[in-house]
Amino acid sequence: MTTTRPPLNDTLNAFCTDTEAYLDGAPGGPLSGLAFAAKDIFDVAGHVTGGGNPDWKATHPPAERNAWIVQTLVDAGAAMVGKTHTDELTRGILGENAHYGTPVNPRAPGRVPGGSSSGSAAAVAGGLVDFALGSDTGGSVRIPASFCGLYGLRPTHGRIPLDGILLQAPSYDTIGWFARDAAAFARVAEAVFGGSIAPEAPGRIVIAEDLFEEADPAVAAALRPVAEQVAAMASSSETVRLAPDGVDGWAWQQNTLQSIQAWHSVSDWIDAVNPRFSYMVTERYALGTSFTQPQIEAARATRDAVRRRLNEVTGAGSFLCFPTSPVVAPLRDQPLSGKRASQGRIIRLTCMGGTSGRPQLSLPLAEVDGLPVGLSIMGNRGDDEALIGFALEIEQMMAG
Repeated sequence: MTTTRPPLNDTLNAFCTDTEAYLDGAPGGPLSGLAFAAKDIFDVAGHVTGGGNPDWKATHPPAERNAWIVQTLVDAGAAMVGKTHTDELTRGILGENAHYGTPVNPRAPGRVPGGSSSGSAAAVAGGLVDFALGSDTGGSVRIPASFCGLYGLRPTHGRIPLDGILLQAPSYDTIGWFARDAAAFARVAEAVFGGSIAPEAPGRIVIAEDLFEEADPAVAAALRPVAEQVAAMASSSETVRLAPDGVDGWAWQQNTLQSIQAWHSVSDWIDAVNPRFSYMVTERYALGTSFTQPQIEAARATRDAVRRRLNEVTGAGSFLCFPTSPVVAPLRDQPLSGKRASQGRIIRLTCMGGTSGRPQLSLPLAEVDGLPVGLSIMGNRGDDEALIGFALEIEQMMAG
């Protein structure tokens, strides 16, 4: 198997330049002829997993084996052509990295690509690879998919083995990927999950009215007619208010519990190394140390209530429909206050995936003034293939 990477014509700052990680695909596999990239949190044997932070890379040895997902894709015939940039240790949602720069968003020049799977999304949107691996803890596949006009999946939690990846918060961490069209996305899914995926519509679509109200008016106006089209494809549909008391508490509980796990994942390393972090990443780790036991217990109670509410609203065969992000891709290099404001609004919509462990697929079905905005469909746990089959059905309907 060839392991020397050929030159990459990367004008997007999508790929890491300090690693030559490359793997030929096995001949004759179902993904033969496809090239993919992997976010620099996935192990490739003989290479250090950098995690978007130079001090992390300097203090860790090369990986001894390939991550499960990387090996699975290579065995299926796809060639892994490089590692891509990420927010530091995946602690970001906008895609900006103080050490390695911000990948270019090919669909929205001058704006962020979304993170933390920033380089992977940029590489796919810019046509450098056919698909790319990312991870999603609090939105790190779904938001880049929305900002860059791609298909992007947060799978059922625990569905894809996390062996060989840099973890942030294990109760929330998942592995996903990006593609430019539903057919390519489904082809990868078949290799990952096993079995075939065919176009199919769900029995019921539930449109979350209050989540559309969380979005900017222009984003809601662009997505709502598409949601109605999508809902009309199901056997039945209805509109509900998902969180009658508002989603503030829904976002707060995940931010609390995820932050605590993220701190514990790296606290010993931070104590030993005293690494260099951007200010916002430092803030996020410090947050994980600040919660009291009553706050933690309250967050757990809210988490359980969110799960119960989702179970009430979406029974078997039902998909929930809502905006992936409340905003289009923000401008690059905003002041910290602007970044915090964008991040706070975004997690109000992304928190449901991590909290529930349900699969969520963002589809590139609309634009606002030429900027992509994603529409999400969320199923019950284990509905990953059904979501992707519905994406195939939607793509065919839109094309026809």
